Amino acid sequence: MKKLFFLICGFLPMALMAQQTFSINGNVKGLKNGDKVYLFYQLDDQTKSDSANVQNGKFHFTGALALPSQASLYLNKNPLVNKAVRGENLDIFRFYVEAGKLNLSSTDSLKHIVVSGSLINKEYTEWKALRKPVEDRLDALDKEFAALTDSQKGDGHTVQTMIGKEKQYMEDLNMVGAEFAKTHPNSYLSLLTIKQAAAGAKTTEAAAQAYQNLSTQLKNTEIGKSIPVLLASSSRTQIGNPAIDFTQTTPEGKAVKLSDFKGKYVLVDFWASWCSPCREENPNLVAAYNKYKDKGFTVLGVSLDNPGKKDAWMKAIADDKLTWTQVSDLKGWDNVVALQYGVRSVPFNFLIDPAGKIVAKDLRSEGLNSKLAELFDAPTK
Repeated sequence: MKKLFFLICGFLPMALMAQQTFSINGNVKGLKNGDKVYLFYQLDDQTKSDSANVQNGKFHFTGALALPSQASLYLNKNPLVNKAVRGENLDIFRFYVEAGKLNLSSTDSLKHIVVSGSLINKEYTEWKALRKPVEDRLDALDKEFAALTDSQKGDGHTVQTMIGKEKQYMEDLNMVGAEFAKTHPNSYLSLLTIKQAAAGAKTTEAAAQAYQNLSTQLKNTEIGKSIPVLLASSSRTQIGNPAIDFTQTTPEGKAVKLSDFKGKYVLVDFWASWCSPCREENPNLVAAYNKYKDKGFTVLGVSLDNPGKKDAWMKAIADDKLTWTQVSDLKGWDNVVALQYGVRSVPFNFLIDPAGKIVAKDLRSEGLNSKLAELFDAPTK
């Protein structure tokens, strides 16, 4: 995804394969001697960073990666050290880095760079153009949400209405991605767009058709092999179906099964320590858990935290006072359970009844509170 939307954290797919060398040659005439350019890209589920000093408008990077990776260039700011402030005017350029030589040129700034020598960046430009109308609507929704008063942001109906709009726009983006993949069967970008669309409520069929047209080489990548699992998840996780049983481990290393919770209503909550919308929803989840935990309700948290981020996961559990069971395989978006359940954005959840059937999903804010009140607060006959 291009950005972190204000209510949902979307996935950024990655994969492990043999690495190849890349070289980036930049020539941006508007830059000054002494300026510093920072490069960020994904490698083996980790964010890699590098920096280069500018001399006569030129800068250079080299590295190695297995598959194309979405990358960003920042001028004179390392956002991993000094986080950007909302509204801050930064000179940024986003592109894809891939094996081989990439030439970046601009007459004035990073944001106006033109990439040459790269097929995927030519395709990325086309993809961005197709996405722009929907992303403009998402940006407008983001501004609409930011303009709400604190009272309005605390109103469940208002928030649910905006969440509903965002979900529809995300489905629209998924459909754009599936259509792009149909006309680009040999593009690595098509893998990413299909993976996002594969578990969409309204885009599974389009994603399946696009997947069938993919080249054999793309289907044999790690991402390509995961897509059939996501396509199957759409039908397997419909409301009324038995929940898919799974086993994952707690931070202490204890194996926990979903079926261990039979006899209770259990909310399987997909989240991550890095996901701001998840963390913002956690106080509501804590309140719901405390209110109904003695009436046959519990929560099972499934974290999509990344490899090597166990400490961040455990800190978030403690900071947010999440006292229910937490599990993960620390594989990020490739969490096995997330793939089985078709989770491509967080927070996301499934409510499982005492018999092990799915009775609701994607319950947030007032939606969760209303469903639990319906189950536990209704007068007994």
